[in-house]
Amino acid sequence: MALSEFERKRIEKGMEGFMERRRPPAHVRDRLDLVWRLEGQSVVLYEVRPLMDAPTSVMEHPVFKATFVRKSGRWKLYWQRADLKWHGYDPHPELASLEDVLSVVEKDEYACFFG
Repeated sequence: MALSEFERKRIEKGMEGFMERRRPPAHVRDRLDLVWRLEGQSVVLYEVRPLMDAPTSVMEHPVFKATFVRKSGRWKLYWQRADLKWHGYDPHPELASLEDVLSVVEKDEYACFFG
């Protein structure tokens, strides 16, 4: 089942606050930036950089994915490992809210999201 309009607005509000805190300064954003997308039931954050050999093209590197599981009413948090597959974030595989997800990502205790 798709997210409701209320759920979408709540996600947008949470992500706006996160982006305010984590996004690079404006003068750097042409070389490094963050963008997020809602993909089905998932919120995915990407780091965006120009390609070294083709600066007019950009590369998006996933930072985290959080998927809302309607049945449990909880969020599952994933990070992408070197094998380019999403793996559950073992210290906190499920969280009660998107705000909790964003808090864990911001702390990044094990350097899984921002290195």
